[in-house]
Amino acid sequence: MSASAWFTQLFEMLAALALAPLFLGWVNMCRAWLQNRRAPSPLLPYRGIRKLFHKDALIAETASPLFRMAPYVVFGAMVAAAAVIPSMGTGLPFTTAADAIALVGLLAVARVFMSLAAMDVGTAFGTLGARREMMVGFLAEPALLMVIFVASLISATTALPLIAERLASQVPGLYPSLAFTAVAFTMVLLAENARIPVDNPSTHLELTMIHEAMLLEYSARHLALMEWAAALKLFNYACIGFALFVPWGASIGDVGLDALAVSIPALALKLLVAGAWLAFIETVSAKLRVFRAPEFLATAFLFAVLGLLVHLLLGA
Repeated sequence: MSASAWFTQLFEMLAALALAPLFLGWVNMCRAWLQNRRAPSPLLPYRGIRKLFHKDALIAETASPLFRMAPYVVFGAMVAAAAVIPSMGTGLPFTTAADAIALVGLLAVARVFMSLAAMDVGTAFGTLGARREMMVGFLAEPALLMVIFVASLISATTALPLIAERLASQVPGLYPSLAFTAVAFTMVLLAENARIPVDNPSTHLELTMIHEAMLLEYSARHLALMEWAAALKLFNYACIGFALFVPWGASIGDVGLDALAVSIPALALKLLVAGAWLAFIETVSAKLRVFRAPEFLATAFLFAVLGLLVHLLLGA
């Protein structure tokens, strides 16, 4: 690998860290516009994270070292995922380890540590949120793996960069198998990132919380890392969707500094469209009851299976 490729790899990681809160702020702004409300600044997530880093942390007396370690593990897992997802190019040094199944496992590690930390203190709401989070993950991961299997069958590999390369080399057109899996992936993205209709990221009702219930005992830098990791997770899922369904615009092969002139505007445009589309889905959807979440994710799994069957039977 050339020095420019390593520089581009570092730039991609820094771009993910910098753009993730902005992407979340853009989604919140679009939601406010669609709901005829005064839109908050897209820089608001940055201000919240900066404010939390300047506060003193308060930790419960019953908390174990796991509670203190979990924010760093969760944040590190999201950064590692951002490093292997081909958001700007497919020939970066870390993309050799970007097996899609291993990526799902990396995301699962963050979920497990977050859930264990929520149960560690022993509060009722933290345990409730952790159990609901594991239920959502237990149902969402099979649907996500089925989506990846369909893309793997089409491209004959489970490496996410190679999947993006081979799908980008195909003639643009309507592929029914990818259309079904795109619907399934969108439903998984909403569930995994605590978005409406599965969860409401802005709720303050403890009995309906999933993700926010696990963060009630965190404060200061620990809460900042958790909030930043949540923004990174949303950014990572969006980039996975780009690699699977909209791979055009990312640099193919060895990525140099000159390739950034094309890949950066393409990624920015994709994020703008994806954020607006995500806000539209949340605006027209109603929050589901918690016990209806399994039905929602079962539907996502069925869409992914339909995509698999369409590919196997029709080759489309």
